[in-house]
Amino acid sequence: MKCNQHMEYRTIRELLEYRAHSTPDWVFGVHEDWEISCSTLQACVNRLANGLTEAGVTSGQHVAVMLGNHPDHIFTIFALAELGAVWVPVNVNLRGPSLDFLFEKSAPHTVIVDAAFWDRLGPVLADKNTKTVIVRNVSNIVSPSDRMRIMDFSAVTGGETPPSLPTPTLGEIRCISFTSGTTGEPKGVLLTERMLMTFTRGAAIASEVRQGDVFLLWEPLYHNSGVQMCILGLMEQVKLVIVPKFSASRFWDQIRKYQVTKMHYLGGIIDILLKYPANPNDKDHSIQLAFGGGCSINGWKAFQNRFGVRIQEVYGLTEASGFSTINKSEKIGSIGKAYPYFEVKIVDDEGKPLDPGQIGEIVIREKEPGLITQGYLENPESTANAFRGGWLYTGDLGCYDEEGDFYYKGRKKDSIRRRGENISAWEVERVLNSHPKIQESAVIGVDADVGEQELKAFIKCAAGSTLEPLEIIKWCESLLPYYQIPRYVTFVAFFEKTPTERIRKENLPKETTDCWDLESSGYKIERR
Repeated sequence: MKCNQHMEYRTIRELLEYRAHSTPDWVFGVHEDWEISCSTLQACVNRLANGLTEAGVTSGQHVAVMLGNHPDHIFTIFALAELGAVWVPVNVNLRGPSLDFLFEKSAPHTVIVDAAFWDRLGPVLADKNTKTVIVRNVSNIVSPSDRMRIMDFSAVTGGETPPSLPTPTLGEIRCISFTSGTTGEPKGVLLTERMLMTFTRGAAIASEVRQGDVFLLWEPLYHNSGVQMCILGLMEQVKLVIVPKFSASRFWDQIRKYQVTKMHYLGGIIDILLKYPANPNDKDHSIQLAFGGGCSINGWKAFQNRFGVRIQEVYGLTEASGFSTINKSEKIGSIGKAYPYFEVKIVDDEGKPLDPGQIGEIVIREKEPGLITQGYLENPESTANAFRGGWLYTGDLGCYDEEGDFYYKGRKKDSIRRRGENISAWEVERVLNSHPKIQESAVIGVDADVGEQELKAFIKCAAGSTLEPLEIIKWCESLLPYYQIPRYVTFVAFFEKTPTERIRKENLPKETTDCWDLESSGYKIERR
């Protein structure tokens, strides 16, 4: 189903005003015992937007947001959109070099952060030019720099009328989303407000949205998958049930309690739910459809049979406004055909189209202007490499069948998909190589027991040095988010290299039976 006519062509500010006036009492979201009506939503967003204006936030200014999943995070995203500011979402699991890199590249004027993440963020900001830090649940926080002021989030408030500013436009850059989908350093994808609307348009089509639908909003709000659901709550008369994170143990209880009708999945979530013991009431729920990306073939069949829920698989990437293909044919394992506003094809290394069954790179072209990113923040080389002849080269491999349905075949570039996150091996290797006893390292993705991939690290110790695998894990734990910490560790005496001294990763063994396994060690990584 398409979204309401012309709704996707309005800005977030216009959608918010429309909902507050046309359906003021409709419940936009539920958080714990708080039902947030559309009129309440607008009032909260306007108060915050006016408070941010008084705090110095202006149109076009970079504002980094490091918040958990709660209503204040939604209000913040919408308030920044009202002001025409540029939202820089920050993965709350980042730490060390990865966190520093994001702030160095995005250079935010203002930062909004939960106090729970301050211990990691404070040291990063000490040498940055950020002017204002707004802390939620602030308590005894000292500014890391004389140039930087600390403000209490609860005190950043103003009137409930919309800010007296020109309405932002769809063509403005509204978000810089850092993605680790390829080799090398993360890239800041420039997203316009039109692209954010298209993210939501794709979700509306994939979920076959209907008035009265209820969605469980478990997706991290620093991910595009989370913000698209928030905007969907403005485009359509649906209800969002806001929870801190996905919980397999609580999932079906939450579904039944709130009568959730549509389910969004990413990566191995389907397989994770299937690992729980079967129950006689497995089909006693309100879910009508599950939509998302990365469902395994075995999981696809088993989930439909056990829970009676139809799977609708999609494929896409941040650079092309989220979803680019959708499986309407119900062919298990297929990512389907292109959305109506995109063209998709498979090409060889020279960019020539391939025949059915031949594996090549997935490339995408927009049919409507402005649906594909303008490029990467301060990275003209990567921007030029991604675009050729009007097509976006995704770095993903695929093929298509005689009926034109596409199939995803993995990543062409050196990246790893784990627990719903794209991980650049370069980021993990950079941390490993910073260990004083490690001379070189290489990280690859290997098949996981459940969905997606696990990380296997190959370590060459410095001359005269020895290391235990757990020492390496603990080193990574202080510098990387939990999902970037390798599960498998093996030691090598040398690496086979190319003439340009690059490690030949394609020759590294993917077997895991003969190496150290974190999950078998008994050591537990803290998910902070």
